[in-house]
Amino acid sequence: MTDLPPSSPRSSQKSPLDFDEFIGIIVAFTTIGAILFWSFSRRNANWNLGQLQPASPITSNVQPTDSPSSNDLVPLQPNQANPGLGLQLPVIPSVEQPNTGNKVNNLPSSINQPTPAPLPTVGVSPVIVPGVVPPLSNEDGTPFQVTTPVASLPVTPPPRAFTDIPDNFWAKRFIDVLSSRKIIEGFKDYSFRPDQPITRAEFAAIVERAFNKEIGQTKLEFTDVPANYWAIGAINDGIATGFLKGYPDKTFKPEQKIPRVQVLVALTSGLNLTTATVPDRILSIYEDAKDIPKYAVEKVAIASTQGLVVNYPNRKTLAPNREATRAEVAAMIHQALVRMGQLPAIQSENIVKVK
Repeated sequence: MTDLPPSSPRSSQKSPLDFDEFIGIIVAFTTIGAILFWSFSRRNANWNLGQLQPASPITSNVQPTDSPSSNDLVPLQPNQANPGLGLQLPVIPSVEQPNTGNKVNNLPSSINQPTPAPLPTVGVSPVIVPGVVPPLSNEDGTPFQVTTPVASLPVTPPPRAFTDIPDNFWAKRFIDVLSSRKIIEGFKDYSFRPDQPITRAEFAAIVERAFNKEIGQTKLEFTDVPANYWAIGAINDGIATGFLKGYPDKTFKPEQKIPRVQVLVALTSGLNLTTATVPDRILSIYEDAKDIPKYAVEKVAIASTQGLVVNYPNRKTLAPNREATRAEVAAMIHQALVRMGQLPAIQSENIVKVK
């Protein structure tokens, strides 16, 4: 056998590409690049696979309508596409239910009926018509019983039991009414001393407690009333409210016993009472009318017509210049409060009544 010569080492090396193979490689890479370019350029189209394959028909026992496009896919427009959804849902065929008069729950059981969500409970205020009270009733229709609380009336404390005021005393009822309201007070020994004359300062204190008018800040200076006098506040208030007056010499004379005529003038002035009748005719009922000071004639006549005058023991005797006792002042203060409507009237034979 003849030995073959060994192959040339260069015969095992790969031959270089010829022109046709080089062209094929370029075409292949160009094709791949075109596919990739087309793929990336279609990225905004959301890869709508619904257009590539038909949707399977929905199995339903409900007969569709005659619309030829009831099961067709409805593609979204580019401006309506939701980037989060990849597939387009098919349109559910409309159902035309025959008019049988039944309710909606007669639909085939293959269609799930939506359950209405419960509405939140919202408190609705009833319409209130002015002047109209809506009827009240219980759940069973029976009238609702409305219980109106009864306002408790103010309780007047009992009067002070003074040791020197007997039950048959002529001014006891006047004194009891005022003492129960703490308008007048007694002494430490539980006495009232009804026949004791009253001073102008004491009268000012009683007027302040009885009428309690609202006034502004007042500061009057009398030469005989020191700044630390016990009744200086009551005196200032009495003058500011028109109940009291000082003397022309800028004195008040607080310790002077007040006469009956000054009590009547003070009450008439403080209450702003007036009358249109003739004073002389009114004052003729008094046996001692001539003793009334001229400055007080009109005021005493007004007090007589308004029921402020209380005379004891004789109703026809005014005794205008006599010092007023504590009992007489209590009776006349009481009558002034009755005139104002703050106290009920009481019957007494000592009250002057002008017809």
